[in-house]
Amino acid sequence: MRIRSTALTAVAALALAAWMPAASAQAGEATGAAGDIVTSVPSAFHPLPGQPTNTKAWKIHYRSTTADGAPNTVSGTVIVPQDGRTGPRPLVTYAVGTVGMGDSCAPSNNLPYGTAMEANLIQQLTLRGWAVVVTDYEGLGTPGVHTYTVGPSAGHAMLDAARAATRLPEAGLSADTPVGIMGYSQGGQAAGWAAELQGSYAPELKVKGTAAGGVPADLMKVAEFNNGSYGSGLIFMAAAGQDAAFPELGLDSYLNPAGKLLVNGMKEGCVAIDAIAGSFKRISDLTTRDPLAQPDWQARLNQSRLGRTAPAAPVYQYHALGDELIPYGVGRQLRSDWCAKGANLEFDTIWVGEHVSGVITHSLEAGNWLADRFADRPARPNC
Repeated sequence: MRIRSTALTAVAALALAAWMPAASAQAGEATGAAGDIVTSVPSAFHPLPGQPTNTKAWKIHYRSTTADGAPNTVSGTVIVPQDGRTGPRPLVTYAVGTVGMGDSCAPSNNLPYGTAMEANLIQQLTLRGWAVVVTDYEGLGTPGVHTYTVGPSAGHAMLDAARAATRLPEAGLSADTPVGIMGYSQGGQAAGWAAELQGSYAPELKVKGTAAGGVPADLMKVAEFNNGSYGSGLIFMAAAGQDAAFPELGLDSYLNPAGKLLVNGMKEGCVAIDAIAGSFKRISDLTTRDPLAQPDWQARLNQSRLGRTAPAAPVYQYHALGDELIPYGVGRQLRSDWCAKGANLEFDTIWVGEHVSGVITHSLEAGNWLADRFADRPARPNC
């Protein structure tokens, strides 16, 4: 009976972590600084259902900043290995690839149960003895619509997640903790933005380097590439995300009835269903006029374009030559733009594979690259 009671208590704690009342999280928006913790509750980390990881985890709500500079609250998960290590350990602020726009898709709602898609990749980092903080991004797991593909918002969320992890007493980290930034696909965009913003937005963080792969650095080119293809659902998800951040764009006024039905469903769904529902559709199939042809839409999408600022710390950027979702040319252009700004950048082409396989096949290389940065070994830029 005691075992059953203990199990029920654990389940209840995890359930509480998954639906932390929105009012409590939002209450901290008016006070405090970016990176301050609003709430924290014990959680868990399982790459597969029931798989032990010898870690402790906490679900947190923390202060961050929207793309336009307003305070908001974002949720996430802090994971710390229980390996007996004393003294400082590195921290990786990690951004996942596209999981969807519905709150149920948020990493913090899946990491405790072994249902998060990138949990095995995160485990590769905790097995190195590193702490990891995984942001849920703005509006994913918190009130409002997820601001999918809005780069400045995602960069803020990553940097503030790192701040929050160092301010969580139970995690055993500190303001001097060495920090790595890591992400692929949507996470690669977030990581790139965190790298570009860190010098001005969070200069106190001891960032050693950024590993970013499959980066959708230019949303206009990515949309053009995917229009009518199997990845076309990403265009409509991105449009909904931009509209969530900038309501004046008025996405709904551009959509025909089929478009409204699809986009409204995407706001509540996860990526597997959303990608299928939106595949092989052209923008013209779901709109009365093309929003991407309008100056205000173009300006907002270009606001998320990467490459205008050199990251303050070294960068490892990797991209699959055969990427069928984020064209290789977009990655190469980001490389050229960063190099022209004087970035300390190592670029790596994945010669065999495509978009999804790239995050798996290059996870070890990305981890090894961060390990070298944490060990203060010199980077090997190839601009």
